[in-house]
Amino acid sequence: MAEGSVSVAEVEKAFKKFAIHGDTKATGKEMNGKNFAKLCKDCRVIDGKNVTATDVDIVFTKVKAKTARVIAFEQFSQALSELAPKRFKGKCQEEALQQLYGLIAGKEPANAGVTKVAKAAAVDRLTDTTKFTGAHKERFDESGKGKGKAGRVDIPDASGYVGAYKGKGTYEDKVKEA
Repeated sequence: MAEGSVSVAEVEKAFKKFAIHGDTKATGKEMNGKNFAKLCKDCRVIDGKNVTATDVDIVFTKVKAKTARVIAFEQFSQALSELAPKRFKGKCQEEALQQLYGLIAGKEPANAGVTKVAKAAAVDRLTDTTKFTGAHKERFDESGKGKGKAGRVDIPDASGYVGAYKGKGTYEDKVKEA
């Protein structure tokens, strides 16, 4: 990746992106264990041989405060300095940390495996309003847009001769008054 020195600002930018991932209330200043594990997985800190998901969880628990559930950037840096010699065996601490920063810098959370909209023929057939029959057909207009309540409920039509006099009194009531 990056052989030269990677700035801490780039790593902090990646930290903030992963910290807010999946949490609408997150500010980006603190990261939970799930997002730390996601960062390590997406940035390929976890390689399956030297560093595993269990190692990442142990390091996270080690650097966080006893009762806390999140870590700040300072604790994040401390965690990376503990993971660096494990990930890059045979290199000095500083060189391993720089290579680890190179893996993380400029990365964003990946959305692999996120559910996508189904475009199967079966779904199209079931949602195509032009193919509806019977009572269901009457619930949609020609363009396929739903009619709302008018399509579900029979609304009585009170127009016409009888509707105009409905509730106005009857002949018997008029006879009784006279």
